[in-house]
Amino acid sequence: MKHASQKSSVKCNGWILFFYTVPSKPVSSRMKVWRKLMKAGAVQLKGAVYILPYNDDHYELLQWLVSEITEMKGEGAFTRIEHIDSMNDSEIIYLFDQQRASDYRIIGKALDDLEGRLNSIKQGGKAQNLKGLSEQFDSVCKDFEEVRKIDFFFAKEGEVLNERIKRVAPDLKKLSGTETKKESPATISSRAVDKFRGKTWLTRKKPFIDRMASAWLIRRFIDKDASFDFINERDLDSVGKNSIVFDMRGGEFTHVGELCTFEVLVKSFGFKDKTLKKMAEIVHDLDLKDEKYKSAEAKGLEDILIGIRKTAKNDAEALEKGMTVFEMLYASKSC
Repeated sequence: MKHASQKSSVKCNGWILFFYTVPSKPVSSRMKVWRKLMKAGAVQLKGAVYILPYNDDHYELLQWLVSEITEMKGEGAFTRIEHIDSMNDSEIIYLFDQQRASDYRIIGKALDDLEGRLNSIKQGGKAQNLKGLSEQFDSVCKDFEEVRKIDFFFAKEGEVLNERIKRVAPDLKKLSGTETKKESPATISSRAVDKFRGKTWLTRKKPFIDRMASAWLIRRFIDKDASFDFINERDLDSVGKNSIVFDMRGGEFTHVGELCTFEVLVKSFGFKDKTLKKMAEIVHDLDLKDEKYKSAEAKGLEDILIGIRKTAKNDAEALEKGMTVFEMLYASKSC
């Protein structure tokens, strides 16, 4: 149990024990319950007794699962506990780590095959179906992210696999001929926040992803009283001295190189907030559509912003509602 002792510093807010029985027939009923528990990352302790770390999401999941089991003419129940008398927390965490390690090993085997095929090409072997290799790699990454979501205690096998995936990505990119010459880093001038307060921020009409995110950033980190308005590009020459143009060609803050306006604002003002970095990756993927960061949240967020754009009465309302969404995103990503 050496590994268990190494996890003694990991804190857990209690546990949830789940018990259930369902009719022996049909078998699909039992499998349905089992699959949902496995997808949630539950560990089987004994018989039909499963355990999960306590949190609101797990609590809600088990509430729904008990309802489903009742409809199957079975019985289900769960209870929150602080500890198990016959096991300490480090031993329970060890069980979770072992289960995740098993999941990671399955993904690792798929990566072994991919690496072997890539090495064969690099050493002069017969050319492979590079599109197929890319699809195989995407599948490995997707499976890895799914397991990582339920790796509650950061099994060491996950970090090892993550490093392997990072090493494979550039090799595949080179062989696929998609790697481009690295451009010189974009030059972005440093700005002082206090110089940009009390301004009116102008941008294009029909605000969407980058403009909504940038407006949120401006009001959240630069000027809490910032006001916004919308103009046409042909009116840029008539902009007053007390106005700042963003996310427009010729604007003071806009795309630079491969950076979207949100990223440019973060760099210009030197914001070091780690949550902003996470958000910048999501905004980049949504705005530039280059899948640079492969943000899992991007699609769902885009759907919400499209809904705002379709239902807002005017541009000002759309911008305000969009900023509210990004405030919620910031809260969800903050530690």
